[in-house]
Amino acid sequence: MTRFIHDQFAKDYLEELLKPYGEVQAASQVAGEIREIDVLFTPFPHQTTNVELLGLLGKLATTPAIFEPFRNPASTEEICDCLLKSLEVRGALRRAAKREQTTSAKIEIPKLWILTPTASRNIISGFSGTTQTDSLPGIYYLAKSLHAAIVVIHQLPQTQETLWLRLLGRGTVQKRAIDELAALPLNQPYVKITLELLYNLQKNLKINQSSQTEDQELIMRLAPLYQQDRELAKQEGEQRLIIRLLNRRIGEIDSSLIQKVQELPVEKLEELGEALLDFTSVTDLETWLEHNFIN
Repeated sequence: MTRFIHDQFAKDYLEELLKPYGEVQAASQVAGEIREIDVLFTPFPHQTTNVELLGLLGKLATTPAIFEPFRNPASTEEICDCLLKSLEVRGALRRAAKREQTTSAKIEIPKLWILTPTASRNIISGFSGTTQTDSLPGIYYLAKSLHAAIVVIHQLPQTQETLWLRLLGRGTVQKRAIDELAALPLNQPYVKITLELLYNLQKNLKINQSSQTEDQELIMRLAPLYQQDRELAKQEGEQRLIIRLLNRRIGEIDSSLIQKVQELPVEKLEELGEALLDFTSVTDLETWLEHNFIN
């Protein structure tokens, strides 16, 4: 059961990160027997946002792509199934081009990216996967005509460039990626939404009472981050309330005073909330901050 929870997290995560850059179809059905592609991505024709912010994931999304993430190491049969879905998509594109009388040269065949935490040498060699000199370690390209590659997440370098893919790893690889994510400023792109998705993953694992050691460790790792996030949300709510009350009580306050209020810890905000009832001018606020502001 928990595998499906992780699978859903991976789909939601890729969709959220990629949707600023193109059309994302999660769980897209293809022809033939009912098969579902995890994520089918088509970049916007005229890109206005900086896809490089996503590092390696952004590079994979510069052209049409199919993303198939696996929580457990992808088996030979599962990789074959991914290839079959990719070929069915290619066939559907060619049929559509024929109906629209579009030349084959204008068809952009999506690149299949199979995202797996680990992969044995037998798996890679069985699909004739090879590395490329201009590519990062851990990416194995299949025969050129297949338009496919296997990304072995645990073999990727532990750098900022690979962070957004390593968050889809397992065990210590994923935990280290979460540590790196938590160290980033909250106002950096994709940090808050990724944390929210991780909190939702934690909640679903707890609801389903996963007994797997790895899931329990993930729940415990996310617990303090969730608590910090709730405390920060409380502090931000207090700040907005205090600033509104100050504006009503003594008129509009300038940005330098607002910044000082925003830097106050929660307990000082609560003290200011009580003190402002006696304020009659901006001078009262300045005097209070002078005595209570901690540099």
